[in-house]
Amino acid sequence: MKFIAVTLIAHRPDPVTGVRKSTHERFREVLGDAVLAEELGFDGFGVGERHERPFISSSPAVVLSHVAALTKRIRLFTAVTTLSLLDPVRAYEDYATLDHLSEGRLDLIIGKGNGTAQRELFHVTPEDQWERNAESYEVFRRIWRQDKVTARTRFRPPLTDSEVWPRPFQRPVRVWHGSATSKESVDLAARHGDPLFSANVTNPVEPYAELVRHYRERWEHYGHDPAGIAIGAGTAGVHVAPTSQEALAAYRPVFEAGLAFSRQAGLPVVFETLEDFAERSSALIGSPQQVIDKVHRYHERLGHTVLHLHADAHGLPDARHRASLELFQSLVAPVLRREIPDPPFPWEPALPLTQESARL
Repeated sequence: MKFIAVTLIAHRPDPVTGVRKSTHERFREVLGDAVLAEELGFDGFGVGERHERPFISSSPAVVLSHVAALTKRIRLFTAVTTLSLLDPVRAYEDYATLDHLSEGRLDLIIGKGNGTAQRELFHVTPEDQWERNAESYEVFRRIWRQDKVTARTRFRPPLTDSEVWPRPFQRPVRVWHGSATSKESVDLAARHGDPLFSANVTNPVEPYAELVRHYRERWEHYGHDPAGIAIGAGTAGVHVAPTSQEALAAYRPVFEAGLAFSRQAGLPVVFETLEDFAERSSALIGSPQQVIDKVHRYHERLGHTVLHLHADAHGLPDARHRASLELFQSLVAPVLRREIPDPPFPWEPALPLTQESARL
């Protein structure tokens, strides 16, 4: 099993202290989280893309380029690239450049994105967002594979024998399809034989397991070998402590602050208590053995071989959050790496680091 640390770069007051860092401080915190993730042995670091409050992750390619300069080994993920909002030509140029700068360490997770504010910002409607996502991906995919592209498009000017530079480093980059609730994303992934990344954060496991079942059915429908399936899954939170009592006690202020925020904002509340959240959500809150057991329970339903954890402290003191991640990597990850297989494709950079590039 592989493990990635992910941030959506939310920029809002600390849920416990009420203090909000400056934008500059928040970005520096993200860079520190990325360096820590590599130091602790995570396999990937992901940055989301949002174009609305309270997030400042509107330019993941820029953030990941800086992360690439600070790290050497860890793979770089987008989580997710909102192709329904983007010109696929411009998105390709950004990410092909990033892939060169990172020595072939880039993985993309694409999705239509969500949120009324960002749809309105880009003049995307609920009715056309799925078609935009599919069209953008088709064009993006072809540009990555073909030196010249002709495409009759609906949502951007057509391409006629067009060249797009720079030409790619990874040939091609690996693209995961992020899915929270939609069969459209699942079908697009299965049609192209691409891996799936289930959001797996808001609800109990059942709706996500249903989408994964649909993905497997469509994968075989399109004639792909079931052995080639790769699935990733998210987690709703993480705090690992020596005992379950310590883990729950430390996480309780974070949960209660989040619950109060949801009620104040009129958001639906799925888990009314911390105990229910720790038991039925995908959150990994407990002792090392409890976390191992829970990942196995989810693996039985989803069959995932990649797991994402929150890179952010989310209201936990920084030292406590770091201790949790250290405990995860020392006592949880080694067991899961032995007991759950890796994805069925290489994880290393496309080409090994040369001595010259390693000095840059």
